[in-house]
Amino acid sequence: MTDTTNHLGQAIGFPVPDWKPATCPTGEVMNGRYCRLEPLDTKRHAADLFAALSRDAEGKNWTYLPYGPFDSLASFLDWIDRVCSGSDPLFLAAVSRATGRAVGVASYLRIMPEQGSIEVGHLNFSPAMQRTVVATEAMWLMMRRAFSLGFRRYEWKCNALNQASRRAAQRLGFSFEGVFRQAGVVKGHNRDTAWYAVIDRDWPALDRAFQAWLAAENFDAAGLQRVSLTSLTETLVAATG
Repeated sequence: MTDTTNHLGQAIGFPVPDWKPATCPTGEVMNGRYCRLEPLDTKRHAADLFAALSRDAEGKNWTYLPYGPFDSLASFLDWIDRVCSGSDPLFLAAVSRATGRAVGVASYLRIMPEQGSIEVGHLNFSPAMQRTVVATEAMWLMMRRAFSLGFRRYEWKCNALNQASRRAAQRLGFSFEGVFRQAGVVKGHNRDTAWYAVIDRDWPALDRAFQAWLAAENFDAAGLQRVSLTSLTETLVAATG
């Protein structure tokens, strides 16, 4: 893309002809081969989620989240009812198609259709979901939906000290954009925030990489990958960090 200039000789960015705001995501279910994403619902998902997330006995999954861990199903239910019922963030439960049980949480947030920008966050994948095809497919389904709705930019932000989240973002094809220093205070500690994003012109090649990795033939009889997703996405990432 080439930036243009105005009549004063000032650079004003490349034109975006016929731009129309994106469409906000709704509670439509997203179906994949390995997982299903559904609007987070107390009755359908809470008990399974609490059980799955409780397998993280040390509570490592909660370290970088601004809430949790929850010491009882009742407190978890209360959090879902108070925080997870709105449209931004729009919370989703990741359901394993193999078991029919909810095994993780994700959300769309900072949804700005007029600017064409949307973020994925509030990720909490239980041990049953971590490092599985369910986790990767869930992230692909959410990204695919966002771009199909007309968003130009899909963001991933995390605590800059959360190395696991930073590695996951880059494996999934997000490009590093920098660190916002002292972006917030979380659980009484400073948070610097690392920013990553996929933009619409990245998406077609990235979509092909996801589909190649998720293809049945990419896994052997034991379910082990033949080609890693990183090997398919690393050349598509504009910047690492």
